[in-house]
This record gives sequence, C-alpha cells and structure tokens, in this order.
Amino acid sequence: MRAITFDIESVSDSAVRGHLDVTEQELTVVAIHDSATGEYSSYTKEELPRLWHILERADMLIGFNSDTFDIPLLNRYYPGDLSRLRSLDLLTEVQKVLGRRIRLQSLAEATLGKGKSGDGLKAVEWWREGKHDLVRKYCIEDVRLTRELYEYALEHGALKYKDLRDFRDIKLDTSLWNRAATAPPAMTHALPL
Repeated sequence: MRAITFDIESVSDSAVRGHLDVTEQELTVVAIHDSATGEYSSYTKEELPRLWHILERADMLIGFNSDTFDIPLLNRYYPGDLSRLRSLDLLTEVQKVLGRRIRLQSLAEATLGKGKSGDGLKAVEWWREGKHDLVRKYCIEDVRLTRELYEYALEHGALKYKDLRDFRDIKLDTSLWNRAATAPPAMTHALPL
C-alpha cells in the first residue's frame, strides 16, 4: 500500500478566534513522505503540478488535522477533488476516542519523547521574510512527526498524551489503517490522456 504522509503551511492576514479560516489561507509549502520511496520532499505553490501525480497514485493520505484543513486548502489548488482519496487524519482518530482535540506537539512529546521544531506562526514569519528553506524544513519535520506517530500507533495500538501530571494512552483501533482499499484509486485527474 502506498501511503503519502503530508502537511501544509500557509499564510493569511486573518484568524478567526484563534481558528484558521481555510478559505482565507494561501498555501506556501506542502511536504510529504512517500512510503513507496521512503523519501521526504516539499513543494511550493508553483511546484504543485509535480505533486499531483504522486497524490493520484497514493492508496491513502495520512495527515494531522488534514481532513478539515490540509485537504480542503490543497483542494483549492488541485483541479480535481482530493477528498475522494482515502485519508487517515490522526487528529480525528484521537478526537473520536478522547472527545477533544490534542495538539501534534503534545502527542509527539508524550509518545515519541520529542516535539516540533517550531510553530505555524514562526513559519508564517519565515515565509514573509523570504526564508522559504526554513519553512520547507519545518514542514518536513511535521510530516516526520506525523509519520512516526502513525507508525507508533500501528505497532502499539495507542498514542500517548500528558493529562495534568500523568501520561495516558489513547487506545486506537488501527486494524483497518494499513489495509489496501478494495476499489482502485479514484484519482486520475492530472494523469496524461
């Protein structure tokens, strides 16, 4: 099964009550891990045509907050509909069990013993300062954390978080995560005719 773990960075001049409005975001960088090659790569808005062919050949997209933010934002640039691809949103899986959202930073620290290399606000600042390579690196590191959390959950059936003073397990049903879809991939929009 070919899985693409991904994350995006974006910029905007507006934020609504600490919540990002997807419709007002402008994509800056998409980073991916391709399970078929084991490689990490990143793409700016201008480089997206190279990314479409990779996504269209994926059996599954893996992300964090990807179903409600990353995929809808990326769909604004894609000529088809990426929501038709099978996806696994780790945040959604955690929220199903806990009934609340947990930050990637919190899950990574408790589960993997390491955190993020920065934050989204810093990435916006770097982008505006022309430090695009720093944004690419930061985005790839978020993909790496997401991929490691996914692999940890597959192996242990759980992720961890810190609740006040104690570390607690979030038991996840991962039994269907790695199964190939029974139907062929639905995406063929950018493939040559």
